[in-house]
Amino acid sequence: MIEHISKLSRDAGIEIMQVYAGKQQLKLKQKQDNSPVTAADLAAHRVIVTGLQALMPKIPILSEENPPDWTVRQNWHCYWLVDPLDGTKEFLRHNGEFTVNIALIKDGKPIIGVVYAPATDLLYAAADGKAWKVDSNGKKLDIVVKKSRTPLVVVSRSHNDNQKLHDYLTKLGKHQTIKIGSSLKFCLIAEGSAQLYPRFAPTNTWDTAAGHAIAMAAGAQVNDWQGQPLDYTPRESSLNHGFKVSLL
Repeated sequence: MIEHISKLSRDAGIEIMQVYAGKQQLKLKQKQDNSPVTAADLAAHRVIVTGLQALMPKIPILSEENPPDWTVRQNWHCYWLVDPLDGTKEFLRHNGEFTVNIALIKDGKPIIGVVYAPATDLLYAAADGKAWKVDSNGKKLDIVVKKSRTPLVVVSRSHNDNQKLHDYLTKLGKHQTIKIGSSLKFCLIAEGSAQLYPRFAPTNTWDTAAGHAIAMAAGAQVNDWQGQPLDYTPRESSLNHGFKVSLL
């Protein structure tokens, strides 16, 4: 299954890059929550949903671009959780820091995850408790978290985590910090390039599920600020209210 999902993410990435390169119209709009949506988001959504329905038609799909009503999904125990284009703001800035996120959720836990970065042709994946990445040359590399005496902390490029983040980093001790967009933050921790991702601002479940699966399989923990693992059991609101990705 993971190979099929990886291919779907790459197919979605092709559609995204058509718009990114100016070969297709951008068609930028604002959604009700004031977040941007483009033709690339919608094209990737169509590719992924069509592919998942063909692959496993009995498993429902929750995608950012067409979330089913709460009454439809409230009793789901197994479902696909999809962000067709995570990091639309980075896509619009042309900095390459955007991804395709596909996760399979079972009983509230992300058991399969794929994160694909179309601009750099890097793919991260996790299944059966193992995590790996496939580089732009097609080479598959197992990945695992790595400790560092001076931890590298990844923070969001586009979302201001306000005073709470500032206070947290002030108390952290010796560290380095970089800003990066999308679920690539999870992947940097999973591959051992970074060690900590603190998040205080809200995110949506589709922003985190695939990266969560990969980071967890690589040896990290993804917990809320009460110390509990992020839970993806269907709920009426899709928001996560802060979390920390860190080494065990």
